[in-house]
Amino acid sequence: MPEGRPTLVDIHQDEVLTGEAVALDVQPIGYFLRALGVFIDMLLGVAVLVLFVFVTGWLQGLGLIDDAIIPILTIVVLALVTVVIPTVVESTSHGRSLGKLAVGGRIVRADGGASGFRHAFIRALVGVLELWFTLGAVAAIVGAFTPRSQRLGDLLAGTYSERTRTPRLPPTSFEVPPPLVEWATVADVARLPERLARRLAQFGQSARNMDPAARARVAASLAAEAAEHVSPVPAVDPETLIIGVVAVRRQRELRALQLESARVDALTSAVPATPRGFPER
Repeated sequence: MPEGRPTLVDIHQDEVLTGEAVALDVQPIGYFLRALGVFIDMLLGVAVLVLFVFVTGWLQGLGLIDDAIIPILTIVVLALVTVVIPTVVESTSHGRSLGKLAVGGRIVRADGGASGFRHAFIRALVGVLELWFTLGAVAAIVGAFTPRSQRLGDLLAGTYSERTRTPRLPPTSFEVPPPLVEWATVADVARLPERLARRLAQFGQSARNMDPAARARVAASLAAEAAEHVSPVPAVDPETLIIGVVAVRRQRELRALQLESARVDALTSAVPATPRGFPER
């Protein structure tokens, strides 16, 4: 690369670029799950309003409340349900409301960082129009045409709903055989084609149920293919080589996923302070 020339980095739609110029694959929550989470939050708000009407009617029937105060209380409760409570909940929980917890999502900034009070307030304020006044119709239309299922409040606040509930990684089925423990520390298996890697893993899972003759024949064939992409090739029998290769690959892939998950959690759980004199991102 010529010295001094800037490098163009292709950042995909579902990737977040960190301050160290590392692109992280952060998945937004799906459209229908996002809609379900909003519906749950709105349902809780409706429950609060129904409870208010019931209590107000009961107190009014007992003569404990003046009729002139009811309109004022109604406006206060509406403001609490539509703006104040959503803002406080999202600000204190870093973007996790009850509906978002139910569907496995949380609100984060567009750069992957944790959302704050300003983002929650803008989302709640715009939500009065797009969620309550239109019964969610505006949010549903906007979310259907945005890449990350963002509603209008998200677009104005610079946020989206990140997926936090991912399938658990399956436990590793193989351990490195004792003869290959030292080899595993220096083995290069990264060049192994994905299709061949899947065949090796499938053989390791089904080998015990195979006919001995067929098992030895398939193991020899797969080991010969794997040996072309493994360096150095250990002097072991074919089946031991296959188990060692699969174990090394799984351990390294698991370690890489754990490091990426830890980095994403660190980026999204901390709210960085905005330097004085500079606008907040």
